[in-house]
Amino acid sequence: KQSLPIIICTISTSLILSWILHKVMNIKGNTATLIGVGSSICGGSAIAATAPVIDADDDEVAQAISVIFFFNVLAALLFPSLGKLIGFDITTGEAFGIFAGTAVNDTSSVTAAASTWDSMWNLGSQTLDKAVTVKLTRTLAIIPITLVLAYLRAKEAKKDGSTTNGFSFRRAFPMFIVFFVLASIITTLCLGMGVPSDIFKPLKELSKFFIIMAMAAIGLNSNVIKLIKSGGKPILLGGCCWGGITVVSLVMQHVMGIW
Repeated sequence: KQSLPIIICTISTSLILSWILHKVMNIKGNTATLIGVGSSICGGSAIAATAPVIDADDDEVAQAISVIFFFNVLAALLFPSLGKLIGFDITTGEAFGIFAGTAVNDTSSVTAAASTWDSMWNLGSQTLDKAVTVKLTRTLAIIPITLVLAYLRAKEAKKDGSTTNGFSFRRAFPMFIVFFVLASIITTLCLGMGVPSDIFKPLKELSKFFIIMAMAAIGLNSNVIKLIKSGGKPILLGGCCWGGITVVSLVMQHVMGIW
């Protein structure tokens, strides 16, 4: 509840910026949509959920993911120093955790930035716990956004007389959200029944391994030279969305008295 106003404002900022710049800079609609959704919600996961809904091709998906992860890396490297520079409380992970959870695109990079802050100030896992909770709350926005995009796509197809892109709830719904909710329920019930939390440590380590493997796989499919040569406008779009989200997150936290 504490982070929800910030999440709503950052998501709105990214989507509005991507729509405006799509018109002004004449960027392909699918590319702008993928970058806007990826920046505002949860990077690669949001792109993966949105791509089939809007019928994005492989090149559009690869370009959007490359742009998002470029700024993910910058965030993971720069945000801990930025947090120190602007005066976040170093005795607790609350302020930086909310900042990382609302301003960093992808869950893996949120984890990296939050863990760095914990290590810098010997906070254990305070920042990481806060950041991941905020980030996964933000991830739930995939559901309404993909459903709205699917509806708009179906409406457009109907207007054009096409019958191949009809609305499908099953196709639009990101099923990994269901597994996330189920895992959360199982964990909560087990802890409530007195099962020691240490039993989940192997699964946590396994999840970190899979995140590393996923980032490596995306890196192996990303051509940096090609991205720079052909992706000038998408990179600028991604940078504007990323910058907008960062500024709005900081302003909202300041207004709400979090830092």
